[in-house]
Amino acid sequence: MAKRINGGITAPKGFEAAGIFSGIKKTKALDLALIVSEVPGPVAGVFTKNKVPAAPVILGRQQVKQGIGQAILVNSGNANAFTGREGLRHAKMTSGLLAKALGISPQMALIGSTGVIGVPLPMNAIARGIPTLISQLSRKGHLQAAQAIMTTDTRPKEIAFRESIGGKTVTIGGMAKGSGMIHPDMATMLGYLTTDAVIDKTVLQRTLSEVILQTFNCISVDGETSTNDTVLCLANGLAGNTRIKQGTSAHTRFKDLLYQVCHYLAMDIVRDGEGATKIIEFRILQAVSEKAAKQFANTLATSPLVKTAIFGADPNWGRIIAALGRSGPALDPEKIQIDFNDIPIVKGGKGLGPKIEQRIKQMMRQSTLTISISLGQGKAGSRIWTTDLTYDYVKINASYRS
Repeated sequence: MAKRINGGITAPKGFEAAGIFSGIKKTKALDLALIVSEVPGPVAGVFTKNKVPAAPVILGRQQVKQGIGQAILVNSGNANAFTGREGLRHAKMTSGLLAKALGISPQMALIGSTGVIGVPLPMNAIARGIPTLISQLSRKGHLQAAQAIMTTDTRPKEIAFRESIGGKTVTIGGMAKGSGMIHPDMATMLGYLTTDAVIDKTVLQRTLSEVILQTFNCISVDGETSTNDTVLCLANGLAGNTRIKQGTSAHTRFKDLLYQVCHYLAMDIVRDGEGATKIIEFRILQAVSEKAAKQFANTLATSPLVKTAIFGADPNWGRIIAALGRSGPALDPEKIQIDFNDIPIVKGGKGLGPKIEQRIKQMMRQSTLTISISLGQGKAGSRIWTTDLTYDYVKINASYRS
């Protein structure tokens, strides 16, 4: 059985990390992180579907196709997005500087950025910061690295789990940043995963893509997706397990282990959603197809009217009905049932009255809420975790660049 352990991204064998202030952020908070593996190994990645991808995403897609990595450098405070040819040149320059300092190929030096869009990357700060980062690399540097990738996050997000696979102890560690611009359109944030498992790049890529659909692709804070969304997973094989092959019991255990790490980080992003006071799980049941179920779930998770009602502890099921009705797929109103934490509030297409609503209103003051919608059309389902929409969300994003 998988065991949660300390260490984040440096919990697997052969990984070190560091995080420093390089001069990118005005606040003098940590803004440059580095993860390095003792040896190169397979790397997998999934990137934003945003049609205006940032320069590090464009470069990262090319590097991941090569399938081998050894180091990941990430800056916060500047997204290097919508910066044109200069931005791509800066991304390649950053990768080159890191590779030269570590004595590795630029293809194995991956990068990531997060922060303000449309501002040139301050290359002097990056160039000065890389040697300092390398000098501070250690097994204990995981927390500083997790702090260095934060933007509006209120706390660092990191985790590690360990499991016996193929006769050896295999560990997966991870860190992530995300608080706003979160929605299921691939990665929905920055996430970096490390493992000491022996695994081929093809199997690693397929497994990561499948797990993301069940974790990072099932969360939403505000319906926005970033230009920089990235998840990378770097493996180095130092656990010495029998090579993990697709369809084996070892692969099932590895996938479950990866799921636990990604699910924890995904839920931590929701818990830290900008201005959030509540976490809501929307469950769509008895839909005609999985595609339809996802449409219904995504519409509910991004409806300002639904989310503000939940913030105000108002069991206004009419807003849920209206959102379902504009989602797109066909509905039979008389078959809809809505439950708040297993308490029915709508059944047979009708509300169940003010007494039930008052009972649910009291329950809605809690910090977590599950809303299930049964459509009575089929056997497909979907779920999504989201947050309420609060005054503080508006305040945070009204002054993001100040």
